[in-house]
Amino acid sequence: MNNRTNAKIALVTGAGSGIGRAVSLALHSAGYSVVLAGRRTAELERTAAGQAGMLPVPTDVREPESVRALFARTRAAFGRLDVLFNNAGMSAPSVPMEDLTFEQWNAVVAVNLTGPFLCAQEAILLMKAQSPQGGRIINNGSISAHAPRPHSAPYTATKHAITGLTKSISLDCRKYNIACGQIDIGNAATEMTERMTNGVPQANGSSMAEPRMDVRHVADAVVYMANLPLDANVQFMTVMATTMPFVGRG
Repeated sequence: MNNRTNAKIALVTGAGSGIGRAVSLALHSAGYSVVLAGRRTAELERTAAGQAGMLPVPTDVREPESVRALFARTRAAFGRLDVLFNNAGMSAPSVPMEDLTFEQWNAVVAVNLTGPFLCAQEAILLMKAQSPQGGRIINNGSISAHAPRPHSAPYTATKHAITGLTKSISLDCRKYNIACGQIDIGNAATEMTERMTNGVPQANGSSMAEPRMDVRHVADAVVYMANLPLDANVQFMTVMATTMPFVGRG
């Protein structure tokens, strides 16, 4: 059995790489049993590495049936859920907005917005029904929830929408003892941001290498948010490389 006696239960989407993997490992180290959700079974198993208290569940967050199966598996294995980290995300090609295809737009919306909505729905249903009632939902918003990069309309639009989803969950779920917060991350050192070390487009048309921070700082921040008692909440937190071009965008 993957359960740990008296462990809190966390579920992380996009747990097969990058921020999701780092957060999953940090939560596990903090004593949580962790359900690992993602599309790539082999990568989820790499995150779990055979450790007790880590349960890989291949999931496509774009698909309602897949999400329902994920939460049913969580309930069957652990009986409850204390923390959902809505982390899975993707971006579209960096091209002018008018050159994006409808399929590229839809793909980003499906993963970045519909996925967190579907997962939040199922988490709320489980957290409402369990005893003791309640839990916590943490959404990965990104710096792009505040300001865009050039040629990032689908990603930026969905991350702005995550802020609205976070606020709505916070408001609608108070009566169920469900807290919801958002972490906005800037330039964590993962495979996704490797390209930043070689230079990425800036608002003024130039290209510039951007500094990155160790992803463990993101993981530590999520663990801090997760460990708060339910009568306290981090509504919004920004964790970023200190000198990245965000404040003033330059």
